[in-house]
Amino acid sequence: MDLLKPRVLLVDDEAGLRELVQVYLENSGFEVIEAADGLKAEAELKNEAFDLVILDVMMPQLDGLTLCRMIRSSQVDLPILLLTAKGEEADRLLGFEYGADDYVVKPFSPRELTARAKALLRRSVKFQQTNEALLRYPNLLIDNARHWVEWFNQEIILTPKEFSLLILLAKKPLQVYSREQIMSLAWGEDYLAELRIVDVHVKNLREKFNSIAPFNYLQTVWGIGYKFEVPR
Repeated sequence: MDLLKPRVLLVDDEAGLRELVQVYLENSGFEVIEAADGLKAEAELKNEAFDLVILDVMMPQLDGLTLCRMIRSSQVDLPILLLTAKGEEADRLLGFEYGADDYVVKPFSPRELTARAKALLRRSVKFQQTNEALLRYPNLLIDNARHWVEWFNQEIILTPKEFSLLILLAKKPLQVYSREQIMSLAWGEDYLAELRIVDVHVKNLREKFNSIAPFNYLQTVWGIGYKFEVPR
C-alpha cells in the first residue's frame, strides 16, 4: 500500500473495462483495488480504507445502488462515483438519493472518468481542510471544520454534497441561487449533471431535518432556485 496515493475501489463486472480504467487511474497517481461484483466490493470495504469508490450500477449478486446505500449508511464522507447506462436517468436520480456524489454515463472516456475522480477528491480534501467559523441560527448549528450539523441539539448526518449545498446557502441568508449556480459554487465548475439533481439533494436535506422538527430554512424560489431564510 502506498500511503501517498489516493486509494480507489473500482467495482464493475466487466473485466475489460476494469483493466482499462485501472491503467488510466494508476497512470494518474491512484492506487486501484478491483472488485468484480458488489459482494466482493462489500468485503473489501469492510477490511480496507479507501478514498473513493467507483461503482457500476448494474451488477450481479449485489447491485450498485444497493451497495451505494450501504456504503453511505456507514461512511458518510467517502466519495462515490456511479457508472450508469446511457439514458437511465431514474438510476442516476435514485443514486443521488442514496448518497452518490457524481456519475459517468457508459460508454465513457477514461480521461473523463479520471478527471471526475480527481475532482471528487479535490472537493473532499478541500472540504476536510476547511476551517471556518461556526454558523449559528435558531436551533441550528453548522460546524464547517468538523462537518457537523445540529438541529434541535440532535446531529444530522449529511453527505459531502448535501453539506456543501447547505453551507453555500447558509452563508448568505436571503441570497437566491439558481440550480446552475448551486452546481457550480457548491460542487465545482466541473460538475455536470441534470439540474434536477439539485432538487433531489434539497429534498434529501429537508427530509433529514424534518425527521427531527419542521425545517423551514430552505426556501424554494419558484422559477429560479433556492435560498436560505431564517424564519421569523
